[in-house]
Amino acid sequence: MAFIDYYKVLGVAKNAPEADIKKAFRKLARKYHPDLNPDDKTAEQKFKEINEANEVLSNAENRAKYDKYGKDWKHADEIENARRQQQQQRSRGGGQQYSGGFTEDDFSDFFASMFGGRAAGNRGGRVKYRGQDLSADLQLNLRDVYSTHKRTLTVNGKSIRITIPAGISNGQVIKIKGYGGEGVNGGPNGDLHIKFNIINDTHFKLDGNNLHTTVSLDLYVALLGGEITVETFDGKVKLKVKPETPNGTQVKLKGKGFPVYKKEGEFGDFYITYQIVLPTHLTPREKELFAELAKLRNP
Repeated sequence: MAFIDYYKVLGVAKNAPEADIKKAFRKLARKYHPDLNPDDKTAEQKFKEINEANEVLSNAENRAKYDKYGKDWKHADEIENARRQQQQQRSRGGGQQYSGGFTEDDFSDFFASMFGGRAAGNRGGRVKYRGQDLSADLQLNLRDVYSTHKRTLTVNGKSIRITIPAGISNGQVIKIKGYGGEGVNGGPNGDLHIKFNIINDTHFKLDGNNLHTTVSLDLYVALLGGEITVETFDGKVKLKVKPETPNGTQVKLKGKGFPVYKKEGEFGDFYITYQIVLPTHLTPREKELFAELAKLRNP
């Protein structure tokens, strides 16, 4: 794996503060963005390197590993574990203290047992490292996940096309096997973990797979009955209102709610709560009629 100097890619010093790294990334990202450099393969490659450098250096933990291990920073944890294991083995064997400075042969047996490398005792092969798992956040609107669709993501400078199932929920994480960091020496790739941040861009309230809404109901329709049109998530429906419908009445439309994750054709329910609206700005004649009605109800 060729070494890439991420500090050089972003044009910042090795001791640059996080703010300078972010500033440099934004400036270079605008300059080399593919939309501004169509058909320019050089700019496209540069943009990928900039993204990769930013993902490493803007993360304090990854940056520390990179500063210490260079191109092998993704395997920092494995290297540290191997050092501790080797130190323990040597201490048990003769009381020697391990002082660092390891070679591939020193840890061949240990890595073979952990990462599926060469067989123990075979000093002629190369240790295989599994690639690092990657994490990404994807922000979508609620309407985006009402139906199954495909979307292209850019992760670690690579474009990945994924299928997003209908009904995926806020905070849910899915794993895409083999789309993480590349393995070393023929080792398997890591996995990609995508966390979904779902924003409700509607006036409906989502409760599990059920949707809720409040509908204003005219006083006269509530008293005398009638027909109204109500907007649901996937279109408008006509409803009949019974005469003398009380305020706060709830109506359920079965199967008109939100899709159930990975269950084709299954939906939650849609709940409508009526909120009766009293008439305002009454004319003198309307006031007379209401007064007459009050006398009829309370003689």
